[in-house]
Amino acid sequence: MAAAPTTISATTTPWSDTLPRRGHVGILALILTETSFFSIFVVAYIFYIGKSLTGPFPRDVLSVPVVNTICLLSSSITIVLAVRALRAGSIRAFAIWWFVTFALGLEFMIGTAMEWHHLIYHDGLTIRTNLFGTTYYSLVGLHALHVTVGLTLILLVLVFTLTGYMNERHVERVEVLSWYWHFVDAVWVVVFLTVYVVGR
Repeated sequence: MAAAPTTISATTTPWSDTLPRRGHVGILALILTETSFFSIFVVAYIFYIGKSLTGPFPRDVLSVPVVNTICLLSSSITIVLAVRALRAGSIRAFAIWWFVTFALGLEFMIGTAMEWHHLIYHDGLTIRTNLFGTTYYSLVGLHALHVTVGLTLILLVLVFTLTGYMNERHVERVEVLSWYWHFVDAVWVVVFLTVYVVGR
């Protein structure tokens, strides 16, 4: 008697377990694209260092944002703890660590806004003042835009969590968002070294 033919489900294929998840592929593609974009701004900033004909110059007005940097880099740790808590099914711990991540990112943005306010209204540095102003606000502003996008998404997840819509089934989506946040933090390291170390 002939053996019954083996059927393969339309949703389960022999290679389905080895293929990367769509969310992971998507966020990696985004990160690679944004990395190229940021590279252009970093190179432009480095190229124009010291070429401003008029002041103010970086050494005259820039102070190293130590607290802001510590807060933003620390948020990479808290978001990892949040994802681990969600994977373990602890919604309360996830909500706490997720909120801390949001608070640290928000502090970074507040610190950046205060720095810009001082540079504009006290030191007279705007995006049109000189080459330094143009490249500074373009590079730091591009990063701030990405932080704002990340914070908006983090806040949205926090709202879903507080309203009871978040559970361990959403781990993959939250993890994808955490990868974006790690990217934002990694970019800040490059921006920090470029603007506040090399550029001064």
